[in-house]
Amino acid sequence: MGVLSQLENHKEKILVVDDEASIRRILETRLSMIGYDVVTAADGEEALETFRNADPDLVVLDVMMPKLDGYGVCQELRKESDVPIIMLTALGDVADRITGLELGADDYVVKPFSPKELEARIRSVLRRVDKVGASGIPSSGVIHVSLIKIDTNKRQVYKGDERIRLTGMEFSLLELLVSRSGEPFSRSEILQEVWGYTPERHVDTRVVDVHISRLRAKLEDDPSNPELILTARGTGYLFQRIIEPGEE
Repeated sequence: MGVLSQLENHKEKILVVDDEASIRRILETRLSMIGYDVVTAADGEEALETFRNADPDLVVLDVMMPKLDGYGVCQELRKESDVPIIMLTALGDVADRITGLELGADDYVVKPFSPKELEARIRSVLRRVDKVGASGIPSSGVIHVSLIKIDTNKRQVYKGDERIRLTGMEFSLLELLVSRSGEPFSRSEILQEVWGYTPERHVDTRVVDVHISRLRAKLEDDPSNPELILTARGTGYLFQRIIEPGEE
């Protein structure tokens, strides 16, 4: 009984927020069947209360909800937590989907969606957020670039003495870029490495562009004229070459 209890305690917990009871039931059933602990909320205000009480590992968040919409919930969550957020949107305009990313969401899925697709996204985000030790990172796990200190073991970033708060996916993106500093990554490569998308199946690279923009806003002195995270024209993005001690 003790062992079973310990296993239960190690279940990853997911908060599903949607005002449609049928979607909450379907996701609660399916996610529970594949091993997650699931809690639900029917509106934005309930979502914030449930989040603070349940402390989930990931939030699946609908956009169109009563009392407080998904954008408002996302904003509030980002004031107090770096928890991964996947937004559900029925909105047809791509700009509306991008709004959620700009507010701090890690990914989005468009309604009507396949539960299997959402499950795959959840697995990918949780796996990447927990992943450490990308190749090309020094054995100490600590990288210094100008005033920026990146600690890949603790998954923390400092600018001078100030801790810069990154979401798990933002850190994973930064870690990927510095693992091959000076070499460009295509948007498709980044999608595949960080989000787990196969480029043939998911051609919307705006997810990458918005996360790059968010990283620049947090790390660069002048995000409009970046010196750390550079654009590789016609390709994608790269981190400036990191000069190791002893190199010219």
